[in-house]
Amino acid sequence: MQDSEDNTTVFIIVARAPVDPQPKAGEIILTTLLYTIRNIPAALYKSLGGFATNGVNILKLESYIPPGQKREAAQFFLTFEGHPSERPVQNALEEPSFFCRKVRVLGVYPADPARFS
Repeated sequence: MQDSEDNTTVFIIVARAPVDPQPKAGEIILTTLLYTIRNIPAALYKSLGGFATNGVNILKLESYIPPGQKREAAQFFLTFEGHPSERPVQNALEEPSFFCRKVRVLGVYPADPARFS
């Protein structure tokens, strides 16, 4: 635990059936992905290019290499603003398909308003 006012803890709730909140006016929807890049030069850079060109704001990007694996197994945990049904997000999600071995949506959920106040 931290006593810093700007510290944020993220809790994840796992459900048997997916919940897919539809975007509402004034509400920010977040999407979290887990993906494994291909072992080619600039794969991470190229996989993220679609987010920039489509105006999709990335909030978090973390890398992870599973124990005993080499760099070609690098996985990325990515959270961004937007719902997969929105056109800019659909366009942005096309890029990782060219440069990643696997892309998996972990969740789509409304953002906590305190996060953006």
